[in-house]
Amino acid sequence: MGRSRRTLPEELLLLALDPATGTTAQPQSLDLGLAGAQLVELALAGRIAPDGDRIAVVVPRPTGDPTLDSALELLRRRGAPVRAVHWIGGPRLGLRQTYLSHLERCGMVAAVPGQMCGVLPTTRYQATDTAISREIRARLDSAIRTGVPPDPRTAALAALAHAVGLGKHLYPGNEGRSSRSRLRDLIRHDPMGGLVAHAVMDVQNGAAAQPRRGSASAGRQAASGAGAAAEPARGVPMQPRRGSMARAVAH
Repeated sequence: MGRSRRTLPEELLLLALDPATGTTAQPQSLDLGLAGAQLVELALAGRIAPDGDRIAVVVPRPTGDPTLDSALELLRRRGAPVRAVHWIGGPRLGLRQTYLSHLERCGMVAAVPGQMCGVLPTTRYQATDTAISREIRARLDSAIRTGVPPDPRTAALAALAHAVGLGKHLYPGNEGRSSRSRLRDLIRHDPMGGLVAHAVMDVQNGAAAQPRRGSASAGRQAASGAGAAAEPARGVPMQPRRGSMARAVAH
C-alpha cells in the first residue's frame, strides 16, 4: 500500500481533532472507531473480507503500513474468522496515540505540551496543514449535500464518523440536524463500512455478546437502525505527553 494516500484511521482521527482545543472529540468511542477503520482499510486493500458477521483474512501479505500490518497479523493468528464486534471491542491500548504520533511524524499535526490542572503533563495536537482536514471534510459535505452515492472510502468514513458520534462535532446544533441524519444514511453505500460501523455501535451499547445473522442483515440494520443509537456526548480529553503515561492516563 502506497503512503501517498491517507488511511481511514488517519482521516477519522483528523476529523475528530478539534482545531480550537487541540483535543479529540468522542475519545472513548473514537478508539473503537480507529480499530474499525483499520478493518475497513484492510478490506479496501484486499487483505480481509466479511464472512457473515465475521472478518476473514483472505490475503495475509503485508500492506507496507506497520500499524495496519500489526492488525492483519493479529487477525491471521486467530486462525479462523473473528466476529467484528469482538475484534473492535478488544483491547486497543495506545492505538489513538500511535496514530497521533504518526500524524506528527508526517507533519500533519504538531504536538503542543501543556499541563492538566497545572500539574499533570499533557499534549494537545494542532493540525499543521488545515487543507488536508478541509479536503476530508469536503468529501463528507459533498456526499451529504449532493446525495450522489460516494466512493467506498468516503462512505466508510461517513459510517465510522456516525458510529463514533462525530455528527454533533461536525454538524452541531439544530441547524446541523438534517446533515447528521444524512451522514447516518451514507452507511448504506458501503457494506463493509456498514458492518463495521454497526459493530462499533454494538460495542458501545453493550451488545457484543449478541450474534448477528449476516453481513447483509447487519448492513441493513446499520442503515435503518443507526439513528436509534444515541450519539455520545462530546468529549475533549487531553493527550498525555509522550513518556508520561504513568503520570497521566490518555483519554
